[in-house]
Amino acid sequence: MALQALKNIHRSQQQQGNGEEQKNFPALLEKYKGEIARALPRHINPDRMVRIILTAFRMNPKLAECDPRSIFAATVQSSQLGLEVGLRGEAHLVPYKKECQLIPGYTGLIKLARQSGFVQDIYAHEVRVNDEFTLDLGMERNLVHKPKIGIGGFPASDEERGPIAGFYAVAVFKDGSRTFVAMSLSDVARIRDNSKGYQSAKRNRKESAWDTDFVAMGLKTAIRRLCKYLPQSPELATALSLSDVADKGREQHLDLTDAVMGDYVPVDSDEEEAEIVSTDSADTYEKDPEIKAAILAMEKAKTIEALDEVYIRFEADFPDDRLEFLKREYLRIKEKIM
Repeated sequence: MALQALKNIHRSQQQQGNGEEQKNFPALLEKYKGEIARALPRHINPDRMVRIILTAFRMNPKLAECDPRSIFAATVQSSQLGLEVGLRGEAHLVPYKKECQLIPGYTGLIKLARQSGFVQDIYAHEVRVNDEFTLDLGMERNLVHKPKIGIGGFPASDEERGPIAGFYAVAVFKDGSRTFVAMSLSDVARIRDNSKGYQSAKRNRKESAWDTDFVAMGLKTAIRRLCKYLPQSPELATALSLSDVADKGREQHLDLTDAVMGDYVPVDSDEEEAEIVSTDSADTYEKDPEIKAAILAMEKAKTIEALDEVYIRFEADFPDDRLEFLKREYLRIKEKIM
């Protein structure tokens, strides 16, 4: 059986010395490719999948330390979502402890949002201090961004436009209507600082994606926030959940059998955290003056759109534990309005 073949790969790795483990991993993939192919859905080409894994392996040799079943599970799950792992940035294979995690990139989220059938277009941009940027909220929401103009009427260089001031993301629905989110630099930095992956990299004195590609990570942050308020296909919902679980420093528990059968369902991190918040904690949050002010502001909203605006405004101001409580209050008030 193919699943047994994957166990054999893992066993073969463990039998090798540390110096040989990474060296032999590509050969092991090639050796068991025929057996693995029998476990894959018909639309996934085993040769292509092995090439994707080997490319990811060359870019990050630490993948050799992961259980190979999780590497294949992540790759198959990526194919099931319709995302390409690799340099295009739609998805990435990232080692976490002994598990290979599938991390959707912002271009992958954009792709899934467009393919959902609800969204005609979706995009994000960074705003720099020398750009012209106007944001109106309230009854007539509007966002205008005019990058600083350079030679020939084209946007000026990043150096001329100045340091980053923030990010925004816009979605255009099939009927032509639009919605957007805008995030200041401090909003994005706060989310970065709360990311378990970023915290781990800092503790271990390693570079993270936030250090090497801050703009792309800022764009992804804006896209993720926007996608949470859009109608979602099952693929987009799964991709967002995978990203959320990884950001909170948890294992994704990708299972090869579920991935192959198309049955993988990520753990709903919001529901999981809701279960462990005690009544005493809830009482504490309810007495928190900042939480009380945020809930009061949300309760004054008369429409879903107004409620979303209030929630988005407060969302970046609370750490994870208080934000989960605030989100449950948001959902409660939203249900009342509906």
